[in-house]
Amino acid sequence: MTPAARISAAIEVLDEIIQRRRPASDALKDWGLSRRFAGSKDRAAIASLVYDALRRKSSSAFAMGAETPRALVLGMLARLRGHSVEEIAALCSGENHAPLPLSADERASLSTLAFDGAADWIRADVPEWLWPAFATGFGSDAVGEGQALAGRAPIDIRANRLKTTRAALTAELAHAAPETGALSPDALRFQPGHDGRGPSLQAEPAFFAGGFEIQDEGSQLVTLLAGARPGQTVIDLCAGAGGKTLALAALMANQGRLFATDLDSRRLAPLHERLARSGASIVEIRIPRSRGHEPLADVEGQADLVVVDAPCTGSGTWRRNPDAKWRVRPGALAERIKDQAEVLARAGRLVRPGGRIAYVTCSVLPEENDGAVSAFLARHAGFSPVPLAQVLASEEGDFGPLARFATSHGLQLSPRRSGTDGFYLACVQRGA
Repeated sequence: MTPAARISAAIEVLDEIIQRRRPASDALKDWGLSRRFAGSKDRAAIASLVYDALRRKSSSAFAMGAETPRALVLGMLARLRGHSVEEIAALCSGENHAPLPLSADERASLSTLAFDGAADWIRADVPEWLWPAFATGFGSDAVGEGQALAGRAPIDIRANRLKTTRAALTAELAHAAPETGALSPDALRFQPGHDGRGPSLQAEPAFFAGGFEIQDEGSQLVTLLAGARPGQTVIDLCAGAGGKTLALAALMANQGRLFATDLDSRRLAPLHERLARSGASIVEIRIPRSRGHEPLADVEGQADLVVVDAPCTGSGTWRRNPDAKWRVRPGALAERIKDQAEVLARAGRLVRPGGRIAYVTCSVLPEENDGAVSAFLARHAGFSPVPLAQVLASEEGDFGPLARFATSHGLQLSPRRSGTDGFYLACVQRGA
């Protein structure tokens, strides 16, 4: 397919996403299945165009004066990919499956890309209904934080200490130009290319050998700061596919007991294969047999550490899931807050006296973060916050400078602040 035909395809897929409110991944998959002529490179390029258009959906629509799929793609080409008006016009010839030629209004909009009078939520590319919560969390930096969350994310990997070292992995992946992570001692980073795509790391021999896992540096950092130690009894209460479980096993040096569970047992399915590849031998997967069944009843009150990677809106991962930003609906925040209260109460029953709960979200909304911790502390008198200075004190490195990202109860990372996804961490301790 020509570059112009790929743009036409992206407009077509966006129309399907917007009209039918479908996840972008589903719409892209169906488009590819019904058009066998499109090769893997074509499909990848079209996906990149679609996701880039969704990143800047509100601001592109404002600048172009229209919210059509075509307007979103044209605005993105100018704003995110830096194409000139003439370059865009050359791609829109109307010939050989190319988009129709630019109108006079489109040319004018692309020439100025004016944002005079645009509301802050538009300039930040944040859903209007979420803007009050977002602005509360970031204050005067909210527009810049939203714009950073609308950018492209790098690819981060975590060197698996059970199999290798970061230095050895750096040498093995030198052909892919890795950068050393700035925060996590196990992180390597790979920047996306001009088309938004990064290297195919999961095709590397080191991946198949268990030498690394794909994991955002922020996720690595909050897992490390949770405080797991070799020999402890640790529970990953919302383990999902197991990214943090694997990181915890490595931090524990395969010593102790590590339980992984999730209310949705289907989410645990990938963990079995990942465990085999990683060499983590201390992990025991506990699958709930039914709703309301506690698969960890036999270790209640025994855990040194319970990691709660709580269900949330996922607002901190909008760089990687830009379509999710526009699909989340009013009411979802209240539902997530209810879920967070329930899982924290469950963690409170599992942790031993003197033990710790590490509460983690991939959210930047204060209601899901400090708000959830405050609500838990108000309902559970036997728990108290762990001071952030104590959380940041680690033999793994000097994390003291992260104190500048402190919140009332914990730590808030974000693309603009820390160069990571938006992760929150707060720790609370049960009284002895």
